[in-house]
Amino acid sequence: MEQQTKKQQQVAGLIQKELSTILLQEGTYIYGDALVTITRVRMSSDMGIAYVYASVYNSLYKQEVIKMMWENLSRLRGELGKAISSQVRRIPMLKFFIDDTLDVAEHLDNLFANLNKSNSNRSMREVKDAQVQPETNPNE
Repeated sequence: MEQQTKKQQQVAGLIQKELSTILLQEGTYIYGDALVTITRVRMSSDMGIAYVYASVYNSLYKQEVIKMMWENLSRLRGELGKAISSQVRRIPMLKFFIDDTLDVAEHLDNLFANLNKSNSNRSMREVKDAQVQPETNPNE
């Protein structure tokens, strides 16, 4: 991805802040009990499209939550327009994506924890000895 200009970063930050507030107020009407956090917003070069990345918690069907946000796009964009119209020339189109970065990080943490747990019961000497096993002669 290309580097965002300062103006793009400012508008992205504004959209992230305001959209987070809107979802806090309107989210239960759109997608129910799920908790949605806007983790990142990136702007297109012409500032016409805001790519909105959201983490979804408290829901087994994360993609369904994002789908419901797409289905309520005009409502969300309208509320965003009310909030930021005095600060931007035009309200960008919103494109929603699921951000699973935290899920991947949690999965990796679990893998490392399980790996450490399985090796923590043995001393370094035992691990080393297990790697180099002397051959035994059954005739002895």
